Amino acid sequence: MREALDLARAAAARGEVPVGAVAVCDGRVVGRGANARESAHDPTAHAELLAIQDAARALGRWRLTGVTLYVTLEPCAMCAGAMVLARIDRLVFAASDPKAGAVGSLLDLSSDPRLNHRFPVDRGVLGDEAGELLRAFFRARRGIGNGADE
Repeated sequence: MREALDLARAAAARGEVPVGAVAVCDGRVVGRGANARESAHDPTAHAELLAIQDAARALGRWRLTGVTLYVTLEPCAMCAGAMVLARIDRLVFAASDPKAGAVGSLLDLSSDPRLNHRFPVDRGVLGDEAGELLRAFFRARRGIGNGADE
């Protein structure tokens, strides 16, 4: 999760919403991603999807069995759906997303019995740190606390 947080910080430095993701298989990192929607002009350039794509290339397969994905923010429906389709083994995320989270907050695609794959989820790992990173990013974007609002 620390590496995912580093990727999230790098995304924030580029003006992206600070979300990072790392895919791990057999104890080694096989995929990395950081939000790139603004720079790529791509609404699907979420950290999770980029890490999944990177892992699939590194492993030479689309079925990501044996892979754990570490993400700094609870995945949205698009990303959680991609995890189901990629057949990841496990998800670990830091901060919950009450507005768009699709692995427990708004809905839970990770355990929906109607889907062909389910995976366990560990929630809240370094959640305070990830949450503060997101709050600071949006405070700065709104100009709160940096003199711009005075």
